[in-house]
Amino acid sequence: MFFRPTSLLNLSMRQKVRSTFVVTGLLVAFIGAPAFADDLADINKLMRAGQYGDALIKVDALLAKTPRDAQSRFLKGVILTEQNKSPEAIAQFTRLIEDFPDLPEPYNNLAVLYASSGQYEKSRASLEMAIRTNPTYATAYENLGDVHARLASQAYDKALQLDSANNAAKSKLTLVRSLVGNTTGGTNPKTGVPSVAVVAAAPAPVSKPAPAAPVAPVVAKAEPAKPVAPPPALPVVVKAEVVKPEPAPAPAVVAKVEAAKVVARVRDDEKDEVLGVVNAWAKAWSARDTKGYFNAYSNDFQSAKRGESRKTWMEERTLRITEKDNITVEIQSPQVAIANNTATVKFRQTYVAGSLKSEMRKTLVLTKQNGKWQIKQERASN
Repeated sequence: MFFRPTSLLNLSMRQKVRSTFVVTGLLVAFIGAPAFADDLADINKLMRAGQYGDALIKVDALLAKTPRDAQSRFLKGVILTEQNKSPEAIAQFTRLIEDFPDLPEPYNNLAVLYASSGQYEKSRASLEMAIRTNPTYATAYENLGDVHARLASQAYDKALQLDSANNAAKSKLTLVRSLVGNTTGGTNPKTGVPSVAVVAAAPAPVSKPAPAAPVAPVVAKAEPAKPVAPPPALPVVVKAEVVKPEPAPAPAVVAKVEAAKVVARVRDDEKDEVLGVVNAWAKAWSARDTKGYFNAYSNDFQSAKRGESRKTWMEERTLRITEKDNITVEIQSPQVAIANNTATVKFRQTYVAGSLKSEMRKTLVLTKQNGKWQIKQERASN
């Protein structure tokens, strides 16, 4: 098994730690406060040459100028990992996650460090967070499958310690170890896991026909002889078919199924979070709470009226909300679709204010900014 750390932030191709380190323009645009390109190039050159001590001195000098630069902080975590300074690397990635919770790569590299020390539950939790921040992060899925395989190996080994005659657990443990590339260990680390012999069922016994009874002599008569009936056919004995047990699913399949469950759970949690924002928006509107109402909208909210400024839109909405004595807004049959950091919610809205009542179909487009879902677009139709 080889857990795959990430050496760069927010890149389409994930490389191993000892691969080429590259800083791209995409990275500069993503972080927002990049370090100096020449300094980063020098650090990457030193890392490619394996001069991690000099690279660490260089990155510390860079962080003294730009202490919140995410790329430099991430590279420092990679350097510490290469120097086998796991506690310092863990602390570095943990602090980076606290300041930039939407970056998936620090979660992945933190998970690799946990896994290397046998802390598979912490590794699993960190990888699930990486997937939550980026559901298309293939490296995190691969590492999560490896972690599940390790956890399965531990569980099967514990089952054998409690019941050494459990052949099914032995077979599964052998399959898991062949997957993770570990053929030693278990209940007997010197000899490994013994192979499991498959014993076929014994064939059903064939019944022998009973001996024929003695036949009395026949006295010949003048009348023509009658044809003699042929002897009855011997019964045909069909051998019982040996039913072979269905093989246990391969650990790789189990790991993929578990990873798929994680993705589904993450998506369901995201949908619940989005619906919570929409319901809170409707509740604030109904309560004529303009502060809570406007907090549901992002700073880059796009009004349906082309060219209308946010200030003009807020003034108009404030007047329309506060001039009503009472308002009731209900959300019915919401449907949520999420792709990356954008959620689209379609629903039927019922609006009641005094004697006025209206129903319409509405679509809200929300984006996730700084870990919070907010409304960016609002469209209505009858």
